[in-house]
Order: sequence, then C-alpha cells, then structure tokens
Amino acid sequence: MSRQPKRFLTPEQYLEIERAANFKSEYYEGEMFAMSGAREAHNLVVANVISAIHEQFRRRSCRVYPSDMRVLVNSTGLYAYPDVTALCGEPQFQDGVMDTLLNPVLIVEVLSPSTEAYDRGVKFDHYKNIGSLRDYLLLATNRIHADLYTRQPDNRWLLTSASKPEESLTIESVDVQLTVSTLYEKIEFSDERGDGPGMQPLQI
Repeated sequence: MSRQPKRFLTPEQYLEIERAANFKSEYYEGEMFAMSGAREAHNLVVANVISAIHEQFRRRSCRVYPSDMRVLVNSTGLYAYPDVTALCGEPQFQDGVMDTLLNPVLIVEVLSPSTEAYDRGVKFDHYKNIGSLRDYLLLATNRIHADLYTRQPDNRWLLTSASKPEESLTIESVDVQLTVSTLYEKIEFSDERGDGPGMQPLQI
C-alpha cells in the first residue's frame, strides 16, 4: 500500500486553517504541527510570569501576551506560539487580524523534557532572527532554574542563570525584575516526564 503524500501548505493556507481551528498549531516549511496541552506545573509557571510582568507594566506603554499570541519569524517563516511574549511601545502585526506579532522584545518559553532541546536549540535559532528580540527566558518545570539570554551589541547572547528562590533576574529591555520565588510560586516538583506542551506533525 502506498503512503498518502504529505500536503504542504502556503503560509496563507496555514493562517486560514489556523484561524478557524479549535486548537493551536505551529507552522514551518509547509507543515503544521499540532500542540498538545500542558500539565499544572507548566501552566502555573506561565501564569506566574504573566502576572509578575503585568503588574510591573501597569501605567506603562508595555504589553504582555499569553500563548494564544502567535509570533512570526519573518526571515525563516516559522509561526510559533511562545508561552509568553512582551514588548514596550507599539506592537506590529502581520495583518489587520492582529493575531500574529512581528516585534516581540521578550520571549519566554517554559520547558518540559519533551520540548527542552527544541526550545534551547532550533527554536532559539529561529527566534534570534527576530530583529526586535532582546531577551529570551527559559524556565524549567522539573526544578527551580531559569536561563536568561540577552542580546549584546555585537549580536552575541549573554547567559544569566538563577536557581535559588531568593535570586532575581533583571530584564532591562522591558525594565522588569523577576524574582525566582515568584516565578515558581505554588509549584510542586515531580519526576514525571511530559509536563509541558508537545508538538507533532498535523495531517491535513
């Protein structure tokens, strides 16, 4: 029996399907990748990040978005759903629907064993091509640990790590300070795998 050939989609076809779908899918080089749900630890860390940033954005012309805000890496063609995005100033969108952000300054990904290698490697390589991006924050869910990558004037990325509750990270690009204890508030750690969203090719 011959296998059904894959159907490769244009970005326009992807957006048409995605905007009518009941679940989220990322897109790259003609393929859609369905995203699965996340466990409690992942969701709590995301909520803690958004809450901490939102509180410091009050009365400022800055915005923080949850994972429903899609991001387009224009130069590589990746459409992704970061766990958290933030910027100060005017957001730029791909079109009038205003659901695909082009100019995030901060991207936050909450890691899981199934996605950590991708978030640290290939996905970060894509994100580096976003000209506006200045900070990339990675947060573990199997332990207390945060890695903040900050773009330097020579386009290199400086790593700052924190793994103690009393430590904090300063994100100068959006003038925010995040205390590790706040990021991991109410988190109970376990040895279970798969505590974050995964991705798999979506057959259209």
